Amino acid sequence: MSNPSLLILAGDGIGPEVMTEVKRVIDWFGAKRDLAFDVEEDLVGGAAYDKHGTPLHDDTMAKALQVDAVLLGAVGGPKYDALDFSVKPERGLLRLRKEMDLFSNLRPAQCFDALADFSSLKKDIVAGLDIMIVRELTSGVYFGEPRGIFEEGNERVGINTQRYTESEIDRVARSAFELARRRGNKVCSMEKANVMESGILWREVVQKVHDTDYPDVELTHMYADNGAMQLVRAPKQFDVIVTDNLFGDILSDCAAMLTGSLGMLPSASLGAPNADGRPKALYEPVHGSAPDIAGQGKANPIACILSFAMALRYSFDQGDEAARLEAAVEKVLADGVRTADLLGEEGVTPVSTTGMGDAILAALDASL
Repeated sequence: MSNPSLLILAGDGIGPEVMTEVKRVIDWFGAKRDLAFDVEEDLVGGAAYDKHGTPLHDDTMAKALQVDAVLLGAVGGPKYDALDFSVKPERGLLRLRKEMDLFSNLRPAQCFDALADFSSLKKDIVAGLDIMIVRELTSGVYFGEPRGIFEEGNERVGINTQRYTESEIDRVARSAFELARRRGNKVCSMEKANVMESGILWREVVQKVHDTDYPDVELTHMYADNGAMQLVRAPKQFDVIVTDNLFGDILSDCAAMLTGSLGMLPSASLGAPNADGRPKALYEPVHGSAPDIAGQGKANPIACILSFAMALRYSFDQGDEAARLEAAVEKVLADGVRTADLLGEEGVTPVSTTGMGDAILAALDASL
């Protein structure tokens, strides 16, 4: 049998630096765990624009549709701020999500014990936090039509349309319920059914999917604004949160900061299963391209490494190996190894991006 295939799109800013450490981890699994991958690399975002004049070349898009999973670093930077909206680096990422039909975005917010003091909330509020936000990713206000900036009378008006079909809501709800069955068996669906028709439909469809096929999973509904408040009041009340594209974008970043650092958080974007049962999938860290520290060896590679752990779990059915990698990261943090974004104690010298990779590889070796 052939090896599972990966397309690596390191992107811009710190993307290439953190992805270098991921490639070292991938090589470790091939050498030490007999888990080899066929890896190909290509360009996305500003790097692709610089070479091709587009943030995602058609050939790269074709590759992404053929491989078992895509690993992406980060896109964007001030160098590209003046570009037309249609060719900004972020459009490459949006095209990947849309054409791969990656409708279910998984954003875990897990607070490692060693980093509980880094949260802006009190330690007892976040210690042991482990929630998952499932965000619908290919519809809603970011893609609805009509959209644009138009002349209306003597002024301009900006229009974006919030639009959801029953089938779009149905499939992301099923993704959340399936995930909940593997976790705490509890889902909270968030929308604004009190003021938005799309929210009314969202609530009705999620409830129908639950009642028909997932009555064993505990389901609650919550208005998204209250959900934001509850995330900072008592986040551990949640297990899986499912919500639409716009609210998911906001709520997942809110949840991310409960853990203390965006540099720690991975994500997965999943589509429908292929013939082999594997979903089309893209994995990426939550953090951006951080152009202010790019090329300085200061970037924290953990979010990108944990994104690969998610790939092991959700694309390759290697849950035990994913847990091995996650445990290695947790051990390194417990041992006090810190990149610059995780410094909280005086007198602690931060390690470089490569130094963090070295520590995680050593912890992996110790796990054998």
